[in-house]
Amino acid sequence: MDTENGPNAISGSASASPLRAGTVAAAPARVGIVGASGYTGAELLRLAAAHPSFDVVAVAGDTQAGAAVRDLYPSLAADYGDLRYCAYDPEIFVGLDAVFLGLPHMASAPVVADLYKRVGCVVDLGSDFRLTDPELYPQWYGAAHPMPELLGELPYGLPELGREALRGAAGVAVPGCYPTAAALALAPFARGGHISTSGVVIDAASGVSGAGRAPKPNTTFSSVDEDFVAYGLLDHRHTPEIEQATGCQVLFTPHLAPMVRGILATCYARPLSDSIGGLSTDDALGVLADFYADEPFVVVHRDAPHTKATLGANTCHLSARVDPRTGWLVVLSAIDNLVKGASGGAVQCANIALGLPETAGLPTTGLMP
Repeated sequence: MDTENGPNAISGSASASPLRAGTVAAAPARVGIVGASGYTGAELLRLAAAHPSFDVVAVAGDTQAGAAVRDLYPSLAADYGDLRYCAYDPEIFVGLDAVFLGLPHMASAPVVADLYKRVGCVVDLGSDFRLTDPELYPQWYGAAHPMPELLGELPYGLPELGREALRGAAGVAVPGCYPTAAALALAPFARGGHISTSGVVIDAASGVSGAGRAPKPNTTFSSVDEDFVAYGLLDHRHTPEIEQATGCQVLFTPHLAPMVRGILATCYARPLSDSIGGLSTDDALGVLADFYADEPFVVVHRDAPHTKATLGANTCHLSARVDPRTGWLVVLSAIDNLVKGASGGAVQCANIALGLPETAGLPTTGLMP
């Protein structure tokens, strides 16, 4: 769903020479966050606090300029007791090793233009550079792309499906939360030639934190509690991103669930008749297990995944079934929308781009109960 909050930053002088992409830092990587007062920004701060190589030196959040981070997010007080939000100035961020952008859709492009190739890596959690075709932006985002010349310059940041493009990258376009869940579920089958890539159906439910921190009438407690509703019918803006990431034509229907975090995506596709002699449930589970055998953040299991199992973790839990009666393949995917679906995925990408251990600072164990 959407990241939020526009630019603004805190004081802190930037290093004149950023960590060279593709090398391991001898000193801590100096990190900044623009849009740090939103939920994705707060999650970035939480993950950065536990990262062995990150030193957060500049943060931004226009609606909270002058406020202390600890006042907005008491959970961050132990690590960021003196940190305050202040107005965005690109010169504060120039020269840093990594700058993360947690801005609204179509708001990050000018900031990327400010910082691209002036920092070690600019990591955009917004939608501005996810789609490679500029013609899709007027249709799905209601406006022409402001900087089409930069489209394709920032590789798509889903490491499990395209890690090599991220190594040494000067910028990364981090996927949306729904596309992350859907692409990790479907890509092994689409890339392996096991399914028809037309007529794929995706039903996915997200927790309310995916709508951002800003109050909205449909995301208040009294609206969400004891309710379950579909939205974005036929025209949700993540549709073309899912199609680009999976290579499938999809009918995507998102739902708002009465929970804070998590996404559960249920994906339906038609197996090809000659795929592994017809494709059974065991075959489908084997496709997932083989595809993700070396991936530290993907868990494949026969049991249906739980969103609660991913709470606070940078993991994606997957399972699959093939129904011999109807002939459908069903692939289920669970993630924490704020971690693997946003900030955790962004840190994973930054680690790769900067030559740091990919798993650094990223939890794999969910919180229970």
